[in-house]
Amino acid sequence: MMGFLYSKEEAVAMETELLRDYRFGEQQLTEILGHACAVAITKAFPLGTLVKRQPTVLVVCGPDQNGCIGLACARHLRVFEYMPTVFYPKRSAHSLHQDLTVQCERMDIPFLSYLPTEVQLINDAYNLIVDAVLGPETELGALQEPFISILLTLRGVKIPIASLDIPSGWDPDETSTDGLSPAVLISLMAPKKCALSFTGTHFLAGRFLPYDIQKKYDLNLPKFSSTDCFAELQ
Repeated sequence: MMGFLYSKEEAVAMETELLRDYRFGEQQLTEILGHACAVAITKAFPLGTLVKRQPTVLVVCGPDQNGCIGLACARHLRVFEYMPTVFYPKRSAHSLHQDLTVQCERMDIPFLSYLPTEVQLINDAYNLIVDAVLGPETELGALQEPFISILLTLRGVKIPIASLDIPSGWDPDETSTDGLSPAVLISLMAPKKCALSFTGTHFLAGRFLPYDIQKKYDLNLPKFSSTDCFAELQ
């Protein structure tokens, strides 16, 4: 993992190149990453190992890119026969967010109107939480409600959390454990510098980066098994 950690600035530059020079679409990237995250979650939490009678999953989505990937992930989890519920308190006006929201709704994925502040209600209702709240693009110093309260609630839960890209509340460029303490981290495209502080199960999602991008950013990505779209990092 040490060989290919990268910064928030590099992440922005890489995504800009993918969109501008390689002509990837924003929806295409969201789908690739959302699908890979869902597959990694099925690896970490197989249906047969879930402790509750129903394979319930709470997917908590923020208003930015990470939330968008969380919506795509929820839809794929539903296809994989999990029972996701989405909490999406600050809905984006971006058309892609709206499209993914409609897709989830049309697949009978319920949306919570509020997040219970009594954490035991969350522990009792769900097997795990997917944290798609805050991504590397979030300025933590400008964080406002409802996300301050959401992080406070999620820090108190006892069920496992799987965070997408970075744990919500962490600075992507710093080795810090402020914010959530997930059991699983699913890095997108390549791990961010903050992953040095992470000690749980770590996956890399998204097996699609062109070779020239990998070489330019010296990513030194791990070997993916067979046709897998994710890899576990040691």
